[in-house]
Formats: sequence, structure tokens, C-alpha cells
Amino acid sequence: MSTVNREPLTAPHRTRNDAILALGVAVLAAAITLTGGEGTRPDHLSWMLLLAGHVPLVWRRRSPLVALLGVVACMAPYYAFDYNPALPAPAIVLALYTVAATGTLRRTLLTGVAVLGPTVISNGLTNQEGAGESLEISGWIIAVLFIGIAVRYYRLYVASIVERAERAERTREEEARRRVAEERLRIARDLHDLLAHSITLIGVQTSVAAHVLAADPERLDREAVAQALDDIAGTCRTARGELRTTLEVLRADDPVAGADADPGSGSGSVSGPEDMRGPLPGIDGLSGLAETGRVAGAKVELSVRAEDIPPSVGAAAYRIVQEALTNAVRHGGREDLTVRVGLWTADGALRVSVRDDGTGGGVGPSHGPPGFGLIGMRERARSVGGTLNAGPGPAEGFEVTATLPLSLEDGVR
Repeated sequence: MSTVNREPLTAPHRTRNDAILALGVAVLAAAITLTGGEGTRPDHLSWMLLLAGHVPLVWRRRSPLVALLGVVACMAPYYAFDYNPALPAPAIVLALYTVAATGTLRRTLLTGVAVLGPTVISNGLTNQEGAGESLEISGWIIAVLFIGIAVRYYRLYVASIVERAERAERTREEEARRRVAEERLRIARDLHDLLAHSITLIGVQTSVAAHVLAADPERLDREAVAQALDDIAGTCRTARGELRTTLEVLRADDPVAGADADPGSGSGSVSGPEDMRGPLPGIDGLSGLAETGRVAGAKVELSVRAEDIPPSVGAAAYRIVQEALTNAVRHGGREDLTVRVGLWTADGALRVSVRDDGTGGGVGPSHGPPGFGLIGMRERARSVGGTLNAGPGPAEGFEVTATLPLSLEDGVR
């Protein structure tokens, strides 16, 4: 079956194998000749024509038509001298089969017509009594050609199956690499959101404690210092817990198992292995974000007018608000900073707006090297099929707005 399935034009050692095959067929013809048979007694000319007719079979797969013409050129005089007609038959059959098995259907049909036409005409003119024998010979030639055509189409069918299997394997490997890249990006976003938010709060709370200590050492407000230090400790505990759960995902045996369970997931997923460490953060946790912003010294006004939000959309909204609050606190540039956070549903989408009245104007070259906050927020929005815009507010400060469609099924990222 391996030999039948293999493409004859690309088979290894085809010339060597064809030479061995031609030698075997020639030895068979010689053995039959020595045992006698019908027709004129073999002589030197018949031996020369018979053996020479097998030589072109050595190149039957490299040049099928040339090999067939070579066999016919040697065997035609053989038949003309009325030697044993059965001896050249294997060589001719093998050459015809090779033409049919390696060429197109059109070439095979033309070859059949070219071989059968002169044979039928010559027999009809010279041997009218042998019409039955002529039809028998024609039937054998047609059968050989059809066998070659059938084998060729079978090989094409097998090759298409193998090609589809290889393409499916390549697709699986590319899909696995894509999911690994997506998971790395998701973890990088989570770590950025977690560390940027927590470190910013710790920095602000440390500044408050330092300010209280340096403002009036003789009348130290111990309660304010203790509160600032407690806030720092609480922020550190929260960050440590979230960081531990993220690292637990990295230590898992199959970090993309959750993503593989959902073949329809897109790029930049919010879920995946995050699902293994508990519920996704959602809009229910926005009050906690607002409280941390207030602890950091900003006045946070939160307005939520949305219900029944899919977890994937709620998680994206939570992370966008978290990053926007972090940027506002970090770049607000004023002590009485006010941040207005609003979420509402309209036109089948969750609308998110985070606007501050700071003087920082956002992030950019004038405020240090750009980070990945805005990039991460846009990726969060795209992960659920939404859009995000960020830039200076209409009057002052900085504004982040996002539109997150609600039409995605729960769990589809």
C-alpha cells in the first residue's frame, strides 16, 4: 500500500527500482521464449528486439511517453515478423499503465486513441477474420488505461487527505502558539493593573504619612500617621494576595487549559486561567476601587446604572476603571482632585466614563516615558469587541471613555 500510495514521479530511487523491474520483466519474457510457443521460431533479431523493447522501461516514470514510444518502436517490428505475440505484452502493458498513472486524463485518452487506432485499422485491413482477437486486445488496453487512471485518482485522494492532516496539525500548533501569546499578554496586563494600581496607592499613602510627620513634629497627629500606615499595610496585603493568585496560574501544569476549552475565544482574553482562581472582577467591585481612590486623596464620584452585565464585559470595565483611576491619581497634579466615574447601558452596550479635573493632562512625553496603561485599556476593550478613547477632557483634566457591547455570550472573550 505504501508503494501504491506514493507519488510515482517523486518516489525515491525510482530509476534504480524501474531498472530492476525492467530486468525482471525481460527475464520473464526470455524464460517464456525458451519454453517455446506460437509464432516464428526466435532468432537473433527477435532476441535483440525483445530485449531492446524492455530498456525504455528504466525511465518509465521519468519520461512515461518517451518510454512508451521506445517500447512501441522496438515491439512493432517484432510483431511484423510474426514472432510470439505474447512476449512483448508485459512491457507494453507496463508502459501504458505508467502513462495513465502519471499523466492527466486528457493525455491518457489521447494515448489510448493513438495506440488503439493503428492497431484496429491494421488488423481490419490485414486480418479481417481476427476481428474478435482485435477487440480482445483493445479491451485489454482499455482496461490497463482505466486501472492506471483509477490508481492516479486514488493517489490524489490519499495526497489530499495527508495534506489536510498536515495543515490541521500546523493549524493546531499555530493556535497553541497564539493562545500562549494571548495568555502571556493577559497575565502581563493583570500584573500591570495590579502593580501600577497598588504601587501608586502606596506612594500616595506614604507621601501623606511623610507630610504628617514633617508638617509639625511638636504636634504630631499620631492618628493620621497610624491611619496612613494601616492603609499602606492593607494595600500591600491586597496586592500580595492578587499577585499570589496570578503566580499560581503561572505555576499550573497547563497555563492555557482554560483557553483551550473555548475554541471560539479571541485575542486578548480577559478570562482563561483567571477563571481558575475565582470569580472575575466586575462592576460590583467598583465601590472598592472608588474607596481606594478616596484613600489616595482623590474625591471619587461613582455612578453605576447597569444591571445583568456579562462577567467578561464586567471584568473589562473593572480593569479599565482601575487603570483610569490609577492614572488620574498619579498624573492629576492637584490635591483636591475630583474623579467622576460613570457606567450606564445604552444601545446594547455598557458605556464607561472616567473623567478627572486634574492639571496633568494625562500621560505623555512631558510627564515621563509612556507606559502600557492606555494600551492595556484599549486591549481590555477590544477583548470584548468594544472601543476605547482617551485624551484631554472638554474643559480640563483627562477623560477615558469606553463602549463595551453586551451582545457577547457569557464567557466569550
